[in-house]
Amino acid sequence: MGSSSKVEALRVFVRGLRIDAQIGVYDHEHGRGQPLVIDVQLDIAAAHCEHIADTVNYETIVAKAQAVAAEGHWKLVEGFAERLAEACLADARVERVRIRIEKPEALAPAAAAAGVEIVMTRA
Repeated sequence: MGSSSKVEALRVFVRGLRIDAQIGVYDHEHGRGQPLVIDVQLDIAAAHCEHIADTVNYETIVAKAQAVAAEGHWKLVEGFAERLAEACLADARVERVRIRIEKPEALAPAAAAAGVEIVMTRA
């Protein structure tokens, strides 16, 4: 890396993460898991990265999503997304997070998926 260059932006992402979660407001959605497809994009404080400790490990993002799913039944995908965004922002290096969650079974077979997208920044 030359001395005249600098990292302008650094984004870490996980796309198409599939997890099961207990989610939904309807009676038939209680007591059973449903698939979610999750995309997470983290804007990290721009820095030169040479070691895994210099950035956010992809596996950490997966673990955070799994932990949110394990918290219990979620009524709304919006709440799940907000909780996951907050968990990602707990890492001080993360400046902004974009989470997109699809619920593939929500409107099947009429639609491939329904879902939400949330963007949160550090306050």
